Amino acid sequence: MTIMSEHWIDLRSDTVTQPSTAMRAAMQAAAVGDDVYGDDPTVNRLQEVTAEMFGFEAALFAPSGTQSNLIALMLHCGRGDEYLVGQDAHTYKYEGGGAAVLGSIQPQPIANQLDGSLALADIAAYIKPDDMHFARTRLLTLENTIGGKVLGPDYMREATRFARARGLATHLDGARICNAAVKQGISMVDAVAGFDSLSVCLSKGLGAPVGSVLCGSKDFIEQGKRWRKMLGGGMRQAGILAAAGLYALEHNVARLADDHVNAARLASGIGEIAGLTVATPQTNIFYVEVPPGACDALRATLARARIRATVGPRTRLVTHLDISAVDVERIIAVFTAFFNDWRAPQ
Repeated sequence: MTIMSEHWIDLRSDTVTQPSTAMRAAMQAAAVGDDVYGDDPTVNRLQEVTAEMFGFEAALFAPSGTQSNLIALMLHCGRGDEYLVGQDAHTYKYEGGGAAVLGSIQPQPIANQLDGSLALADIAAYIKPDDMHFARTRLLTLENTIGGKVLGPDYMREATRFARARGLATHLDGARICNAAVKQGISMVDAVAGFDSLSVCLSKGLGAPVGSVLCGSKDFIEQGKRWRKMLGGGMRQAGILAAAGLYALEHNVARLADDHVNAARLASGIGEIAGLTVATPQTNIFYVEVPPGACDALRATLARARIRATVGPRTRLVTHLDISAVDVERIIAVFTAFFNDWRAPQ
């Protein structure tokens, strides 16, 4: 049985959201200038608001989180330097090797713990001695959330203090840092305390169509403008895009709690299906262990029901502002109906 949906439901990522009518109106009404000259008032406002929100001196608007992270890595590390990074971290695994290819920076991957953190003992073990045979370890990078998991403020405080004591700078890939802060009920400033730089993505759970903001000291951001230009991120009348980011920060942060609730309900509903192992979500991302023999048929069934999902033996499901509580019940019904009919090959 196929349960039809009136519209497409997209569970692949929180990057798939559509700008709301109000966000589009804000974009249309945005005052603009040439941002490369520093003349775009809406971009300038977005940078000021973001820096203040997270407790940094300055900020820089970039087209993507991949670019804002790369700018940070290239500012903290020089040619032949090294950054310590989680094996599952975005800056190591999912950004095309940009640090190595474009920055001549060596990544030193470290196994993530089950909670997404990096053990301090592991960090210590991978810091290289001052010896010409080794790359110079310059930077510790962390990610929050990572795979939907939240790194708590106590751990973040310990990790940044440890890094500082060992002479390392610290960068936080905070693509979903707002999800982490909302989940913990803490301020954005507290969520990023201790880091030298921060990348915040506007186009994931916050619902903007494009853009990320890099935060740091005034000098750090001034230097970052040169790298942004070199990497092709110097945009002109970018206020049209920045207006969407401003709207997202002003209207879409607190509502992230709704995505967390929907993820919890979806995981609970799917978790009642025999034969599936479902992780308990902390925020808006969780994983379902699907029998390999069911993947192709499940993928086809979901598509017929107008549900998009990246189905595999370890299926990631992501809730966001375009998925409602009603949509969640429809998804559960489709999964349930499918596995009621499906039988594992004998």
